[in-house]
Amino acid sequence: MLLYTDKISGDEMLSDSFPYKELENGLLWEVDGKWVVKGAVDVDIGANPSAEGGGDDEGTDDQAVKVVDIVDTFRLQEQPPYDKKQFVAYMKGYIKSISKTLEGEELDCFMKNVQPATKYLLGMIKELQFFVGDSMNLEAGLVFAYYKEGATDPTFLYFAHGLKEVKC
Repeated sequence: MLLYTDKISGDEMLSDSFPYKELENGLLWEVDGKWVVKGAVDVDIGANPSAEGGGDDEGTDDQAVKVVDIVDTFRLQEQPPYDKKQFVAYMKGYIKSISKTLEGEELDCFMKNVQPATKYLLGMIKELQFFVGDSMNLEAGLVFAYYKEGATDPTFLYFAHGLKEVKC
């Protein structure tokens, strides 16, 4: 199994169990998320509660909660929305930070494609939700979520060069 951590914060952000598609010359990864129900699983083990001395209200007080699989699995923390000015300011700092972790062809690819990728994201800024990893490090990579036209499940975008592959 492969796990992808943020190069700056070390937070777990993604795994290979969520397939991705490359966008913007490989700079962005697009990953499909899904709404799932978590908790309140009713398991019938075949026992007769009245014979066991229990009633219908006995047991746990679990409640079913609908969550997005990627957000829940990697404990992503939603942030307030960014406007264009805030996002450009964030990107300037992020480019400096990530550039320090890259070398050679990887750095060249990142620098060549980061501007078009930023413009791509700016074009949909009002549709995006912003997430950070579990550590809440606001200088680390952001994860962007949006809903494609007509979709009921969110799509996530990651900066590929901001992720470090870890084999588990």
